[in-house]
Amino acid sequence: MDGIDLIVREIALFAAVGLLIGGIDDLLIDGIYLVRRVWRGGPPRLKLATLPLAAKSGRIVVFVPAWDEATVIAPMLRAALTRYRHDAYAIHVGLYPNDPDTIAAVRSVADRDLRIRPVIGDRFGPTSKADCLNTLWRDLAATGSMPKAIVFHDAEDLVHPAELIVFDTLIERHSVVQLPVLPLVRGGSRLVSGHYADEFAESHLRTLVVRTALGAGLPLAGTGCAIRPDVLARLAERRGGDPFDPTCMVEDYELGLAIARLGESGIFARVGDGEGGVVAVSAYFPDTLAAAVRQKARWMCGIALSGWDRTGWSRPGAFGDHWMRMKDRSAPLAVLVLTAAYAALLLWPLAALMHWIEGSVPPPPGTLLAVMLQINTTLLAWRCVMRVVFTARVYGWRESVWSVPRLVVGNAVAMLAARRALGRYLLALRGVPPVWDKTVHVFPDVDPVERA
Repeated sequence: MDGIDLIVREIALFAAVGLLIGGIDDLLIDGIYLVRRVWRGGPPRLKLATLPLAAKSGRIVVFVPAWDEATVIAPMLRAALTRYRHDAYAIHVGLYPNDPDTIAAVRSVADRDLRIRPVIGDRFGPTSKADCLNTLWRDLAATGSMPKAIVFHDAEDLVHPAELIVFDTLIERHSVVQLPVLPLVRGGSRLVSGHYADEFAESHLRTLVVRTALGAGLPLAGTGCAIRPDVLARLAERRGGDPFDPTCMVEDYELGLAIARLGESGIFARVGDGEGGVVAVSAYFPDTLAAAVRQKARWMCGIALSGWDRTGWSRPGAFGDHWMRMKDRSAPLAVLVLTAAYAALLLWPLAALMHWIEGSVPPPPGTLLAVMLQINTTLLAWRCVMRVVFTARVYGWRESVWSVPRLVVGNAVAMLAARRALGRYLLALRGVPPVWDKTVHVFPDVDPVERA
């Protein structure tokens, strides 16, 4: 039994140290957020009613890359055409020549509204999403007429009616504008689909606010964001003609950091819509465990693993940006810690049962381990409270009750995704180009309730 007790104690000690470091890291983020809110009374809330109108309203082009999206792209386009409140916009949809169903779906809408422009690339799909975006950029550049802003959306997005008004105004003062993303919770998959709601609520209410306050690069969500064309042109010039790296798995994350390296300013804009909600983009995220694992594996590989090789670190002395990049890249280590923690939870009672059968007394955990367990329990309770509060602010208190059990679901998804992410990273090291590892999308039947 001594050997088993030693194994359990060492696993628990490793998990306790890792959880303590991670808990303190999250606590520091919470502290900065709360101090900032108290000191400044919270960031001034932008509202549509008081938002300064654009000095000169301009044309806006929306990029929608699409591969195998025949089931959602037509409803998405029709909804956007119906909902958008703006006088001058066009939606350019990136397509592949070997995806006839999606092409037909887009043309069924484009034939009735000239604001929809199908753009069929030369290469067969699926390539990467970044490659599809480059096709859209080259097509736009060939027209010789650049818009005031380029907006990015996914094929499954439900757009907010006022988003183009917000972009038209704020893009005059900022190079990039990112709106909140509100994952929709599906009733039949409240745990899996809902854990995205919790994570995005906490990220977009707290983490991005802190990143901005620290002067760190603003990672983009890949949807619901607008960028000035001249900024993309500068990136294209540096990369030989295309602003997006086709070998990139997380073009949105890297794009935000690349724009920050250019010295351009960005803003994460929470704008009240005057109806009790915010101007945001809504969409259904994966609602099955397998689909969630695939998506999280892509994020983990692109941000946490490939990020070390591709984006490096910030300029010397930029502590805030270094801290945030380290936090972004800590996911694989966090998975190891979580795996050890859950293993300890299973092995500890098993070891106690074996001691009971043997008639012996389990050894005490030790003073150091006992103290760390007490601290970690307190930090976990605080983390649960913060998760509940942020989820409640966006989705209401009824949904926030589910956020605590969904912490466990999120941990399970991360642990399962780690193995797949490592496999993809090893392929990338061997020079295998990434392909569009997308999931099946569903377009919402009704408008979501968009809360503050």
